[in-house]
Amino acid sequence: MFDRFELLVGEKINVLKSKTVLLIGLGGVGSYAFEALVRSGIGRIIIVDNDTIDITNLNRQMLALNTNIGSYKVDEAEKRKNLINKECQILKIKDYITKENINILFKTQVDFLVDAEDTLSTKKEIIKYCLKNNIKFISACGTGNKMDASKLEIIDVRHTSYDPIAKALRHFLKKENLHGKVPVVTSAEKPIKITQIGSNAFVPGTAGLLCASYAINELLKEEHDGKIYTEKN
Repeated sequence: MFDRFELLVGEKINVLKSKTVLLIGLGGVGSYAFEALVRSGIGRIIIVDNDTIDITNLNRQMLALNTNIGSYKVDEAEKRKNLINKECQILKIKDYITKENINILFKTQVDFLVDAEDTLSTKKEIIKYCLKNNIKFISACGTGNKMDASKLEIIDVRHTSYDPIAKALRHFLKKENLHGKVPVVTSAEKPIKITQIGSNAFVPGTAGLLCASYAINELLKEEHDGKIYTEKN
């Protein structure tokens, strides 16, 4: 099933089949990241989400269908995986992650972490844990109230703009005196000023695919060409 992908990576497909990716969040960003990881031959994916599918998810989440409203996202992700790539192993965590229980994420050794978590306090703890334990990761920042997917980029969080989540993370890193690269998917687009958070299918979806792209390339130990990842000085 991976013939077309193997044309690009050759025998390195076996590297991906041996890897474990921890994916936190299966919403607008995380569900698209999950799709790409499954279709790229990742051997094991640990999926973390305690939420169920809501009718408001239909406009932007890969897993959301009119037929599965109310179902747990991790359960629907596993069903979808079985329709695509039965060789991929799935471990499900339905807990809400906090500072107090973050260790449950790492009972199994992971090779890469994709943070598509929506809760800022949890996102901070995930990044802190990764930096202190030398775990490779990428974190998705805000995609709400934005309409131009082409403005998404992968950069170190310290060089971000127009992203309130990234701003909060910068302050957190400074306060905690945390060092090391913090790659994030972020948008250089100024958010639309409305009273509620609006969303679409293409901005969070693209962010999720960028997360998966970065993860896969890191696992393959390939150098990024600057078009995918550019660390600004």
